[in-house]
Amino acid sequence: MRTLRRCTIKKLVKLKTMKRFYPSVLICLTLFLTPSVFSQTPQRTLDPTNMRDGESVEYCTTHKKMKEALKDPEVMKEYIQHQAVFAEALQRVKSGAVEKDVIYTIPVVFHILHNNGPENISRDQVLNAISIMNRDYACLNADANNVATPFQGMPANIGIQFVLATKTPTGACFSGITRTQNAITSDGSDGTAQVNAIVAGNDVYQGQWPGNKYLNIFVCADIGGAAGYTMTPFSSNMKNGIFVLHSYVGSIGTSSVMTSRTLTHEAGHWFNLEHTWGPNNNPGNASSCADDDSVDDTPLCIGVTSCQLSANTCDDLTPASGVSSSWTVDVIDNVENYMDYSYCSKMFTPGQKDRMRAALISSVAGRNNVWTTNNLNFTGANGATPTLCKADFLINQTVICAGDSVSFTDASYNAATGWTWTLTGATPSTSTTQNPTVMYSTPGIYTVSLSATDGTSTDVETKTQVIHVLPAGASLPYYESFENYTTLNGLNNWFVYDANNNNNTFSLYTGTGYTGQKCVKLNNFSETTTGSVDELTSAVIDMSSIVAPQIATLSFRYSYKKKTAANSETLKIIATGNCGGTWVTRKTISGTTLGSLASTSAWTPASQADWVTVHVTTITTAYLTPDFRFKFQFTGSGGNNLYLDDINIYSGAPSDVIVTAGLDEQSALINGLEVYPNPTDGEVNVSFSIPTDENVTVQIQDVSGKLAQTHAIKANSGTNLVMMDAKDLSSGLYFLTIQMGTSKKTVQFVVK
Repeated sequence: MRTLRRCTIKKLVKLKTMKRFYPSVLICLTLFLTPSVFSQTPQRTLDPTNMRDGESVEYCTTHKKMKEALKDPEVMKEYIQHQAVFAEALQRVKSGAVEKDVIYTIPVVFHILHNNGPENISRDQVLNAISIMNRDYACLNADANNVATPFQGMPANIGIQFVLATKTPTGACFSGITRTQNAITSDGSDGTAQVNAIVAGNDVYQGQWPGNKYLNIFVCADIGGAAGYTMTPFSSNMKNGIFVLHSYVGSIGTSSVMTSRTLTHEAGHWFNLEHTWGPNNNPGNASSCADDDSVDDTPLCIGVTSCQLSANTCDDLTPASGVSSSWTVDVIDNVENYMDYSYCSKMFTPGQKDRMRAALISSVAGRNNVWTTNNLNFTGANGATPTLCKADFLINQTVICAGDSVSFTDASYNAATGWTWTLTGATPSTSTTQNPTVMYSTPGIYTVSLSATDGTSTDVETKTQVIHVLPAGASLPYYESFENYTTLNGLNNWFVYDANNNNNTFSLYTGTGYTGQKCVKLNNFSETTTGSVDELTSAVIDMSSIVAPQIATLSFRYSYKKKTAANSETLKIIATGNCGGTWVTRKTISGTTLGSLASTSAWTPASQADWVTVHVTTITTAYLTPDFRFKFQFTGSGGNNLYLDDINIYSGAPSDVIVTAGLDEQSALINGLEVYPNPTDGEVNVSFSIPTDENVTVQIQDVSGKLAQTHAIKANSGTNLVMMDAKDLSSGLYFLTIQMGTSKKTVQFVVK
């Protein structure tokens, strides 16, 4: 069995008698204790006295939540019973009845709740966070050798290590990380709702991850205004875990060195430590000198919110009634303690070590089960040599322009030593590096495959048609009325994204429109998720023909009503000048500006009077490129339907009349060009619409430009359908061109 490494700096202080144990009440713990507490939704009230200097979040908010929870007599009764059990365990630790050199291993699962924002942190950031926790709890941090004089020799090796679990509650292999896409990541007003979203929608195991088997860490974009909070050992429920902002996880990625020890602090609470100033979350309050943190070797203090190394806020020689001091002299505050709010925390004391290890041998909340051999085997945190159980990878972007690069990141778990990539259509088309970056030069839809090995086992992950390389952009002026579409799905023109995966997406609607009888509709009336996000993104548009001082205008029409007067929803127009590498909001329409009228039934516009024309004039020089794209992003809150029509981009000042001057008239009259099925392994169907009877030529070319098929068609006015045999075409990418007179349009398709 491993033994503890101890810091050997000489201790310069003499400890007196142990402080009397006090039940911990206002520890930094979660608002969830029993079902009667779980239903509570805390009010968002930021307390500036609970913030570290320079930060805009409260470092911990649970004192309010716990105080409210303990108003329930049954909760208080159970809590007091637990403290009696814990007091007995602490006495066993202090008396030497428990082996002191045991290393306790804690299986950890990071549950990342995200909405495809920066809160969807990388595996590297998670591993960095685990590394920092292990460094701090083993007293391996170099700064532990540089503490203030009264505390030299005190920084303690706690004898606790954190290991990512590799088995789910069903025994399936996984990476120690779950990911759940849900807009509730940005609504931390109810941690129960956030955990429920994870349980129901994560990508690994939809069920409970018991708190007596795993330390669950919930990473979110918002946790009610706090940087982190957790719970005292009380319940074995999954919610008995740590909630933390993504920007306070580790020291890399979205976090920083200054916020890197939040999990060290919160894990201390999970092991039943209080703040150094006692049972509240208000550092700097003079009344804290009458409080106690139930640790015998941390000086009485009121806490700090910055690195005030000389702070001496309480007289340790004349402690408050009922609080015993163990110091022979009055000393400065232990500002460098992890359980303070300072920016220079670097140590735990031996007394804190005793208290944490007592929590782990106590039956309270099943903490004494977490580190057992049986549970380590159950969770896959037993230290066995990791093996490969799943090949996987991440992609930095999936829709690009020809000539753009794509980066692939190996996400195989839990151990891979070799990688073989098959990157169809890319340069290079194969790679054996772990995280390759390649370039795609030819428009098309491509499949990526990774074969990973640990030297013994091999697994293959294939993502079919995952890379979409867009063809060259449409020229200006650009006009879209959707009149000749049969569907939005599968076209090169538009891409639909539903952040909440609830199928209420932007779709083609027939029956109304500002121009004609078709438009795009978002069925927002049936949306039940607050904060739902839906996007409609364009293909590429060549804006390079506009040269300063000319200006660009993006115009469109929309129709919308609220469901109730209280609805406040948002429509954003977001643009990119580099095909999607970076997106910037160019216009925001929200609240009553978006719509002031309400309809309690599903809204459908009945006339042009129900439509609003919008002109976006912030398409500046940075977007006047050949790789311009834009998207409509709608964030809902239970309102009514939204309709879009008559999207028009042109050079010049805003115009309420559709601008088409300069369009190739014949090309503009070829509408709704679509190839399906795509990909195909047999017949190719080509659908298009023209206003008059014309002679049309349909050609198919491969990627080398070689002509594969030519068909002369006598097309009629309206919609035409041409069916062609593709059985003789080899597998690969093809371009289908329809030509009418001197003008033509091209789409691409794939033969399997």
